[in-house]
Amino acid sequence: MPVEPHCGTGFLSQPPPSQSIPGGAPFRLLFGLPVRSEGPRRTSPGRPNLPRSGPPTPLHSSEAEASSFGSSGPLRPRHCIGIRGRAHKLQGSPGIAMSSFAAQQKLIDDLTTRVTAAEAAAQAAQDTADAITRSADTSWLVMSGAMVFFMQAGFGMLEAGAVSRKNVVNILFKNVLDGAVAAIGFWLIGYGIAFGETAGGFIGTTNFGAVEIFNAGSHLSEGVDGWQFWFFQWTFAGTAATIVSGSVAERTKLEAYIIFSIVLTAFVYPVVVHWVWASGFLSAWGAIPDADGNARPIFAGNDTSNGVIDFAGSGVCHMVGGWCGLIGALTVGPRLDRFDREGKANSMPYYNTTLMALGTFILWFGWYGFNCGSTLAVSGNLANLAGKVAMTTTIAGATSCLTCVILTRILEGHFDVGMGLNGILAGLVSITAGCSVVDPWMAFIIGLVGGHIYYFAHYLLLRLRIDDPLDAFPIHGLCGMWAMFAVGIFCTDANVQYAGYPNVNDACARGEQFGVQVVGVIIIIAWSVACASALFLGMKYTMGIRVSEVIEKQGLDISEHGGTVEQPTDEELHAMAMEKTHRRGSWNNNSPVTQVVTVGNGATNGAVPFNAVAPGDGSGGQAQATPGQTSGARPAPSQPKEGWGEVKQKEDSLDLQELLS
Repeated sequence: MPVEPHCGTGFLSQPPPSQSIPGGAPFRLLFGLPVRSEGPRRTSPGRPNLPRSGPPTPLHSSEAEASSFGSSGPLRPRHCIGIRGRAHKLQGSPGIAMSSFAAQQKLIDDLTTRVTAAEAAAQAAQDTADAITRSADTSWLVMSGAMVFFMQAGFGMLEAGAVSRKNVVNILFKNVLDGAVAAIGFWLIGYGIAFGETAGGFIGTTNFGAVEIFNAGSHLSEGVDGWQFWFFQWTFAGTAATIVSGSVAERTKLEAYIIFSIVLTAFVYPVVVHWVWASGFLSAWGAIPDADGNARPIFAGNDTSNGVIDFAGSGVCHMVGGWCGLIGALTVGPRLDRFDREGKANSMPYYNTTLMALGTFILWFGWYGFNCGSTLAVSGNLANLAGKVAMTTTIAGATSCLTCVILTRILEGHFDVGMGLNGILAGLVSITAGCSVVDPWMAFIIGLVGGHIYYFAHYLLLRLRIDDPLDAFPIHGLCGMWAMFAVGIFCTDANVQYAGYPNVNDACARGEQFGVQVVGVIIIIAWSVACASALFLGMKYTMGIRVSEVIEKQGLDISEHGGTVEQPTDEELHAMAMEKTHRRGSWNNNSPVTQVVTVGNGATNGAVPFNAVAPGDGSGGQAQATPGQTSGARPAPSQPKEGWGEVKQKEDSLDLQELLS
């Protein structure tokens, strides 16, 4: 029976083997066609492979017969059997044709199943990658927060080394309380004020008690599992409170300090956080909606402005703590014997320089969590950004340290370890706001200026008779302010975009950013000063914020905590005995509760006892000097029970010699 050489010209018609088959063998397998090799044949070893030539070899007669499927008419070779199409139709039994179609459909279904499975596997791989990324970001924030919290130990060591020996326990205790008070206050109130839904761009109004934070899982895609974010932000709140403790150290009542710490961490600090880091009116992410409803920052009200740039908290955290500390130091007054009658500062020796150095190194270490952790993640380009932040932070801190050391050597003739240590902190504060938007050489200049600001501000406070034992205001208040200005001076628009800020513009190049930073600084100072003044003055004229002179002289460790960090001296033991006698309102060993002071220069007036009468004893709280009474005389019936050395419970320090003269 003759063999038809060709089967038609339709799309699904098949050319004879001599013509090219698209896709080759895979194409034939896909559509159920036989695979016949037209290329070199594999031969036995030693026999060359020769290319086939001539016309295609016709099918064997048995193959041709098998391909006819029992149909009448001319035989079609197997390579002419196609699938659905008008160009040709299967000749033969409909059952066999349907069987071939079913096989092809099954193949297509198998391929579809495999594609679906591949897509599911790809999605599972993507989900796994997303989970790993999320875990890395969460771990990064938790570890960074732990480093920031460890800064509490650094502050404790630094302050314990800088104060006198009789107040070490007290200052350590205040640092412990800062962390505990901040945790409860920030959880119940502060976090909602900082990151809750905004009310006019001023304050958050939701998520108090962190009620909108859920477990990961079903809420994962909604992004509401913010445990790690709360933890990270809490550590910053504790830092702001601890800054104030250094400014009012060695003479402040513990109860008054606890109240201030609660208010600062639960209200004063969170409001500033909302302004700058959340959806407040100073935020780079904006609070002013544009025509399309998108939140925009201040000034232009569109994406041509950036809002305040404070990457890690020079203004939000350090300025708030530093300026509140200044108000506290002014309200409480200087420590006894800090200044002489002419206003010159007396030397106040450190308790332990080793503790100061240890505390500074801990703070420097924790600052990498403070600044680098403010990327809030490591995925994407944020890991590279964290590396840049670490570099600029290091350069600024080191530069400021060397600046203060050199200035001390040139101007004072010696090397002062305290100046060097505080210089490190000044440089770190100075770079914190702009660590992500400046280049390394800019960080060097920022640290250089920061060191000069701290050194001269330290002596300016002494000239003004402002006693800040830890120099918290020069370091955190003034250097924090300089850091905010430095962002506007040194930032570049390319660096702002690299740091992940949302708006693409040229605000830095146009100088607008400097104006935004100035406005932010003024607002933060005004808020901090107003809140601190209201709080400190309110406590001063109600419950009192300063301990009595006798307590201050013997040290807060004895009066507040019942012991000192070291074995007390004979003088301190005598002071403790006198304090117990004073509190009982009696005398011990026939010694009256009398403080003997020398009036004038001590040349003519001699020793005059000073008997302070507590309010309510019929004296109106006035101090009474009894010239005829000596140290061995029995006290008058109106001998004081409390308030020794105080005049009308005045909380600031009293110069007894000036009072009697």
